[in-house]
Amino acid sequence: MAKVYDLNGNVVQEIDLPACFSVEYRPDLITKAVNVMRANRRQPYGAKKDAGHYVAWSFGPGRGMARVPRLASGRAAMAPGTVKGRRAHPPKVEKIWERKINKKEMLLARLSALAATANEKLVRQRGHKFSVDELPVIIEDKFEELKKVKEIMDVLNKIGVAEDIERAKEGKHVRAGKGKMRGRKYKKPKSLLIVASNKENIEKAAGNLPGVDVVSPDEINVEYLAPGGHAGRLTIFTLNALQKIGDKYGSI
Repeated sequence: MAKVYDLNGNVVQEIDLPACFSVEYRPDLITKAVNVMRANRRQPYGAKKDAGHYVAWSFGPGRGMARVPRLASGRAAMAPGTVKGRRAHPPKVEKIWERKINKKEMLLARLSALAATANEKLVRQRGHKFSVDELPVIIEDKFEELKKVKEIMDVLNKIGVAEDIERAKEGKHVRAGKGKMRGRKYKKPKSLLIVASNKENIEKAAGNLPGVDVVSPDEINVEYLAPGGHAGRLTIFTLNALQKIGDKYGSI
């Protein structure tokens, strides 16, 4: 049995979770599915065809010089290992990054990640902070009608999951390495995942909260449920969304 909360944080009813929440935890399949989804998003890239190319030629033997292409000044050029020369083995545009996974494996990974949202041990291992009695967090459908950030935060405070948003806000930090120079300077921890059948209103408000994602039951995938391949994301389901999930995966 799972508790259903109202907007004041009170338990209004108890329901049985859909059968998909009892699926075996398979971290191997979850990691595989996330890696495949990431690989399939990669865009081909490669070196420019004339990168490192100069009008240079070898001076030939008999000069006590290596037989590498040289500019008129005598400076070595174009060959790999020379200043501003060509790369020995540059990335090729023809490389195929796409990876495949069986449909049944992807489905099992999704259901396993979905079931992990009800496992308190896995959710705490991900670093989430909450004081709610049991997981997953289920809330009445009126939650989908909220349009203001303040209203949403009031509800999350009453339920006992708002501290996880503060954790994500305080965890924002500068990315290590050269990636900080490429339009993605900061890294921010993932916080709540809100699953709502009608997400139009709540997405406009909750979508701006640090680390929060808002999705519909049809948009649920492994990356939302297990960011980085680590299952056990702190998730809030509206009652209607949970019923749709049960209808979709109930016979599995």
